[in-house]
Amino acid sequence: MRVAVTGGAGFIGSALVRHLVLDKGYEVLNIDKLTYAGTETSLKAVGGRANYRFLHADVCDRAAITDALLGFRPQRIMHLAAESHVDRSITGAKDFVDTNVLGTFTMLECARHYWMGLDADAKGKFRFLHVSTDEVYGSLGEKGLFTEQTPYDPSSPYSASKAASDHIAKAWARTYGLPVVVSNCSNNYGPYHFPEKLIPLMILNAMEGQTLPVYGNGTNIRDWLYVDDHARALDIIAERGRIGETYNVGGRNERRNIEVVERICLLMDAMRPSTGPHNRLITYVGDRPGHDARYAIDATKLETELGWKARETFDTGIEKTVGWYLDNEWWWAPLRKGYGGARLGLIEATDKVVA
Repeated sequence: MRVAVTGGAGFIGSALVRHLVLDKGYEVLNIDKLTYAGTETSLKAVGGRANYRFLHADVCDRAAITDALLGFRPQRIMHLAAESHVDRSITGAKDFVDTNVLGTFTMLECARHYWMGLDADAKGKFRFLHVSTDEVYGSLGEKGLFTEQTPYDPSSPYSASKAASDHIAKAWARTYGLPVVVSNCSNNYGPYHFPEKLIPLMILNAMEGQTLPVYGNGTNIRDWLYVDDHARALDIIAERGRIGETYNVGGRNERRNIEVVERICLLMDAMRPSTGPHNRLITYVGDRPGHDARYAIDATKLETELGWKARETFDTGIEKTVGWYLDNEWWWAPLRKGYGGARLGLIEATDKVVA
């Protein structure tokens, strides 16, 4: 099996690449632009493997992508390349439109022309998996879950750009017959997560005795999914998912943000004792603009139709995650130099929203 993965140096992408190369033995071509959130150090475990290749390229570069597909001849394309941090989208929306919308369009067009040149047998086996987020659905109330039929209602520039890319991917399936499958996942966490995101930010700030900034009153709820569980799900969806369908991927682990931070503090108290309990560092800050109240995924379709189950609970996964960051300063320390843990997503001036 030959699989082209875009964004394979990012958080979820690198977990997927490691799974495909090490666990499945697939031949993998990783196409990544290596933006600030992508680093080849996340792929140390697969570097030098005969079944792994890396291409430094932008998904918006049609010529580079066309050449890559013709040279590698993938049987699957798994498209994960995206700008993904909501806070950064608030002050730099253009990058999100460029990569998430125009980049997805370019990938679909390159895939379509490549697919049209295949023989009948290869055409029938080819799949394009477009990987997206539950944030396209907007915000839930106290009850209910996101299903594959939930109407789209994005709140942030990030989620709007992903919603647009989802619609484009599905349109390419309906209009051109391209064998596209779409997945929408809940919040991921685990090793190799860039330090700007909530869980690694709290771990590293706690480690360094810095404040732990919690938006609003900390009651926003997210459904947490361990990244290795997500990687397994993506492989299963690409292999057995029905063409034109959407599959929601969630860990069934709803937690308030403040509960997540408190749990990290307790684990840090046990694993890396300080002069006092780490929860003394918690500081409530002004809320993020357009902050969705609650996300929660109904993964029944994926679980019943394709047989996937999450292996990690939040308690087991967060303990592994905290331990990993404590043991792997070699990975996060260089990234931390470029991003010291300050709050992002403040609207300082109107022109910065679209810069």
